[in-house]
Amino acid sequence: MTATEAAVAEHYTTGQLFDRVIEALRANGVDPDKATASDLKLGDEFHTGGVLATDNLLEQLTITPDLRVLDVGAGIGGTSRYIADRFGAHVTGVDLTPEFVETARRLSSLVGLDPKTDFHIGSALEMPVPDAGFDLAVMMHVGMNIADKPALLAEVARTLKPGGRFAVFDVMQGDRPGPLQFPVPWSTGPATSFLASPSQYVAAATAAGLTLVRQTDRSDFAKAFFAKALSKPPAAMGIHLMMGNTAPEKFKNYVANLETGRLCPVEMIFDKTR
Repeated sequence: MTATEAAVAEHYTTGQLFDRVIEALRANGVDPDKATASDLKLGDEFHTGGVLATDNLLEQLTITPDLRVLDVGAGIGGTSRYIADRFGAHVTGVDLTPEFVETARRLSSLVGLDPKTDFHIGSALEMPVPDAGFDLAVMMHVGMNIADKPALLAEVARTLKPGGRFAVFDVMQGDRPGPLQFPVPWSTGPATSFLASPSQYVAAATAAGLTLVRQTDRSDFAKAFFAKALSKPPAAMGIHLMMGNTAPEKFKNYVANLETGRLCPVEMIFDKTR
């Protein structure tokens, strides 16, 4: 693990995360011993828009039970479990942060999805998975912590079968780039924040043998999501569980950077053409 990767993992490590999720379930009136994957949805999708954003992306894909799916930067496994539960596909998740991976495994076991999901500690630049082992790769809010986008896209391409598909939802550089207001959900400062423009993602993907199929700016979606979320006290279960006490400040700064055009959340879908 590089020094930057260690700093990223430290940023996401809050301690006793699994226990906080269990407490949040109880606060929502859910018996953890009877919890389902849907009971976790308000708190295990760690990206702009939560499960609604996941739906937006997945509705553009065809996922069947026979597919092998890779979740790049899986966090605590929310997207992995959602795909496994809704579509019946087997999902392998890789994440840099050991606490996230441990929590992902325990939550999948808790809701009975461990046969359909497996999680591994690893860098998105060197994932512990085979070449051409997956039909589909998804990546939700990961590239912001990785400076080398060409290496990231090349590594994703390595894992895909010929004709495979890659769906990404990342926070990218906006049309008025400039210094961000920190901290933000993915970083406490510029040392671990590496926004790139959509055109840079496409160039890196093209060099890796991936062809852009669709690109969608989700800025308006994000503004509406945060306007609603910040208008009321946080619920017991929410993505703030993964950010500790600084969550309100991080959300506020995210919105400020979004409003000034310094960042934009963008969906992209690519096909592996070579």
